[in-house]
This record gives sequence, C-alpha cells and structure tokens, in this order.
Amino acid sequence: MKLWDKGFSIDKQIENFTVGNDREIDIHIAKYDVQASIAHAIMLESIGIITANELTDLKKGLNELAADIEEGTFVIEPSFEDVHSKIEWELTNKLGEVGKKIHTARSRNDQVLVALQLYYKENLAIVNDKVKSLFDTLLHLAESHKDSLLPGYTHLQVAMPSSFGLWFSAYAEILIDDVYVLNAVSKVVDQNPLGSAAGYGSSFPIDRELTTKELEFTTLKYNVVAAQLSRGKSERSIAAALGGLCNTLARFSMDVCLYMSQNFGFISFPDELTTGSSIMPHKKNPDVFELIRGKCNKIQALHSEMLLITNNLPTGYHRDFQLLKENIIAAFEDVKDILDIFNYSIQQVIVKDIDLNDEKYHYLFTVDSINNLVVEGMSFREAYQKIGGQVEEGTYTPDLGKQHTHLGSIHNLSLDKIKAKYPLE
Repeated sequence: MKLWDKGFSIDKQIENFTVGNDREIDIHIAKYDVQASIAHAIMLESIGIITANELTDLKKGLNELAADIEEGTFVIEPSFEDVHSKIEWELTNKLGEVGKKIHTARSRNDQVLVALQLYYKENLAIVNDKVKSLFDTLLHLAESHKDSLLPGYTHLQVAMPSSFGLWFSAYAEILIDDVYVLNAVSKVVDQNPLGSAAGYGSSFPIDRELTTKELEFTTLKYNVVAAQLSRGKSERSIAAALGGLCNTLARFSMDVCLYMSQNFGFISFPDELTTGSSIMPHKKNPDVFELIRGKCNKIQALHSEMLLITNNLPTGYHRDFQLLKENIIAAFEDVKDILDIFNYSIQQVIVKDIDLNDEKYHYLFTVDSINNLVVEGMSFREAYQKIGGQVEEGTYTPDLGKQHTHLGSIHNLSLDKIKAKYPLE
C-alpha cells in the first residue's frame, strides 16, 4: 500500500530504490506516528471533520497499534512502503471507512516530520539522562581518588603533577558543555511542525495549537514553510550535538587505552571487562574503550554527512530528506549504548599507586620548584633559568610536597561547584 497510490503500478526496480530500507528504519518512529495520529484525530473531531464516535474508534484502533509496537509484535511487511501506509491500512482494515479519514489535512511529509521531531525530542532527553548518570559516576570517582597523584603530560612528555581526581572531574565538567549544546538542540526540536502538510499548509481550518498541546510540544513552528525547512536543519543540529558529546567520550577512551598500556600502567580493569589475544596469553585488551572511540569518531563524521545531503536544497520537500533518517537514528541508538557501557565500565576502573619518585617522573615538579623560588623573592625569569640550569647539569632535586590550592587545582578540585554547574534542563 502507498499513500500516494493513484491506481497504477510503479516500476519494481524504481520502487525498490526509492523505498530503500524505510520499513526497517520506520520501526523506530512507529510509536511517534501513532501519537501524532491520535493528536491529529482529536483535532479533526474538534473542527467537525470527523464525529465523536469516529474519534473514539480511531483512538481505540491507534491505541491497539501502540500496544503492538510496545510489545514488539508490530511488523511493516514488504507490501507497505513505510510505517505511515501500514498504520493507515491497519486502521482501515479494523475500522472500515473511518480508517481512511486519518490522513485528512495531512501529508506523508507532515507525518514523517512530526514523528521524527517526537523521536528526537524523547531521545535527546534519554541521552541527557544517561550523560547525567556518567557525570555523577565521574564526580564520585574524582572524590574517591582525589589524593591519588598522576603524571600530567603535554606533547606526550612528562609535564606537571596531576591527579586522578583532576582527571575524572575534568571529563565530568567538560560533559556540562556537551549538555549545554544538547539542551539547545532540544529547544530546536521542541516545536510542533504538524499541520504544515506538504509544506504549504491546508485549506482545512485545522487547529495547530490543539495538536501542539496534545503532543506536549513547548511551542509551534508557526510558518508552514519554516516547518518544512526545519527538515535537515534539525538533523544537522542534532549531529553536531551528538558529535560534540562523542568527541568528549572518544578522548576519554583514548586516555583509558593509553593509561592501561604497560608503558604507563596507571589503571586497569577486572579481567572480565577485557579481552585477550589468540596467540599472546598475557594480553588484556581494552576492546570496549577502543570500540567506544571508533564508534564516537564515526558519529562525529555524521554532521558532515547531514550537511552535504541538505546543503543548498531549495525551499520545499525533496526526497533527499529520506536519507537523513537512517544514520541519525542509528547515531542515537549508538550513543545511548555507548553511554551505558562507558558508565558501566568506568565504575570498575582500578586506580594504581604511581611512584612519582621513579626516575622518569624526575622533572615533574620543576614548575613547582620555580614557583618556590619566586615566592622567596626571585623573579620568575631568573628562577626559570636557575632550575633550567639544574636540569641541564643533572643536579635538580624535586620538591614533591608543593600544595596547589587555587580553585580547580590538584588540592582544591571544587567538586561541589562543578556539580552545581550542571544544568537542570
């Protein structure tokens, strides 16, 4: 069944190409199409297009479909072009002629747009919740390991003293920046596009404020052309936000892989969280974090894909938009899985004791030594040259007892202030 069926058959090869794998992808937005259809039916009854009894029948049929979707028994067979045609067919099959009325004052473009907006809105909230769980885990780890020193590096060279508390809380605080962007994108998609029809509105006296309220959107995308123009723009914004979050997770994963290696040996994980080698029995590989890194890097590329698909498309609907669904939905599903496995795994990290008296960390405290001389009255440049000379001569002796007391430093992590920064919405 096709919603645009005019009574003639389309070339099978053309049909297969244009439908693509919409049926498989549309399972993810099926429940949202049902939600939007219920709101649309309520609105149609309110303006006298359908009767109260017809509304009751439609709501009953749609709620039954919602239950099937929830239970996982809803299937979009090959005879249907997409989820929208399947739902209308089911309603017509169960209810008769009233099922054919559900498409009144709507376009399939309209249906896809609102179903995706609802999917995006809900899944951004889910991602936000999972980020908050990881944030809480990292602050807990920072508190637990705030006294465990860790070498800090620049250019992958031993640089200055750091700590596990500083490391964990750094990634916790940088997640806040990612949440700011996620929240901004949530506002972008929290606008009801339903009623734009094919992109230019409808001659029916539809009540778009009613559907906005029914679907719990904060506001309405008032201009019907703007509603269609948001297709692609929403996906670009989402891809940028998910990509930013994935950048944080990929960098953190790289740290984990590096710190697990024998040359660093700062952390480890229980054996059951690592994998082995088929020929090297000593190996404990950080496959989970390597896959997180790879998946996150793949998602970071998504914004370029969304941009290239939608760049310079003129006003109105174009079939190119169909190509946006698959990878943006896949990205959401991957990000949710990544956040879950990252949070699960990092909670089991084993922080090792690091001997900072080891010769390779001998110059970790040179800056502290310079600062000691400055406090005693020497100029910074003179103190720098003096300690530099000691390094060159091999006479430098580190001072391991220097306290870093300013906000956000090793001995003043300010975890309470970082926690208070986390946005509530």
